[in-house]
Amino acid sequence: MDQVVENIYLLVIVTLISVLQNAFFALKVEKECKSSNTSAFERVSCANRNCMDAYSTFLAVMWCAGLCLSQAPAAFAGIIYLVVRQKYFVGYMGQTSQSTPGYLFGKRILFFLLMMCIVGIFNYLLMRHYRSDYKEYVETITSAASALLLLP
Repeated sequence: MDQVVENIYLLVIVTLISVLQNAFFALKVEKECKSSNTSAFERVSCANRNCMDAYSTFLAVMWCAGLCLSQAPAAFAGIIYLVVRQKYFVGYMGQTSQSTPGYLFGKRILFFLLMMCIVGIFNYLLMRHYRSDYKEYVETITSAASALLLLP
């Protein structure tokens, strides 16, 4: 049991933080619903809907990348994604054009996580069929590449 938890605890922490963020978004929608400003409610509601549309994709690729390749870079990318999603949500509450950088950066993070998934699965297949394990090398490259996510 300890071995399993050791391999996923960072992913669990990021998932729980994302749940708290979703609760924050829901509270913002509820607050705007009670106000008389319908345009603000529509913006917040739309931002929340957009975040929820991408949420399942985010969770799937983060967990797949963490389990198939390495949890630390996947969790790091997950935290960065949550920060970007917060920026997107807050930007959307102001002007919709302010949310564009957060949206584009979020797509880049999802793509990075997707590539981690593909590489992890490919490495597993190589190991299973050809007894060639490149996981250690790939984890090193992925850890170094995850720092590149911070570049604008």
